[in-house]
Amino acid sequence: METPKVQAPESPKTETDNTPKVSAFSLASIRKKKEMEASSKSYVKPTTAFLTEEFNETDMRLHWNKYAERLGQKGLKIMESILLISDPVLNGTTISYELPNEGSKLDFENQMNGLLGYLKGHLHNHNITIEIIVNEEIQTIRAFNDQDRYNRFLEINPNIELLRSTFGLDFT
Repeated sequence: METPKVQAPESPKTETDNTPKVSAFSLASIRKKKEMEASSKSYVKPTTAFLTEEFNETDMRLHWNKYAERLGQKGLKIMESILLISDPVLNGTTISYELPNEGSKLDFENQMNGLLGYLKGHLHNHNITIEIIVNEEIQTIRAFNDQDRYNRFLEINPNIELLRSTFGLDFT
């Protein structure tokens, strides 16, 4: 009878490239990790060019108001009213926005990233920034009756008096 031959144990091999497996606790594994890190650092991520299309103040205000309306539809009425307190002013790609107090400034800053993302996407310009100015001297003029409203419109546009007299209208 033949005695079976005993073969020397082979080191474990990986399935793909027939190189010996490396123990996680060996010096060879540390060397492998460093090689992998070095090879991953050599990869250069392609850069993306951000859009910088020109836009005007009218387009900016249109999208500003649409965003405010969208927030109101979602139930964020306070933020909607903060966005509609005053009109934003455009200076290049910087939007200056005036708020009446620090409390509304804090609320605005909490939601500012969403507004900036919306404006950058819809105006196709990623250089837009928002500058917040707190002016505690702002007074909102409320029109309580028809005469107050008429006087307010007359301040805005004096041609309303011509319209009233031409058609014989009575606003009082």
